[in-house]
Amino acid sequence: MRYVEFRDSICSTLHQHPEGLTWEQLKHMLDLPYKQPCQTWVQRMEREDGLVRGRGSGRAYLWRVKARSPIE
Repeated sequence: MRYVEFRDSICSTLHQHPEGLTWEQLKHMLDLPYKQPCQTWVQRMEREDGLVRGRGSGRAYLWRVKARSPIE
């Protein structure tokens, strides 16, 4: 899987779930082949695509994508 495929699948799923999802939920929903996400890719998504990871319940982080402004 290439970065763009990873990014597009994650971002489109998160746009459909504005409440956010955990990595485990994303992994199972998208049938991703990774035990853990590549931190380089995640950091790139945070910079370029508005990915935000924050504390959820327990130890899990919720992944969300900031809504884009109409100008972008």
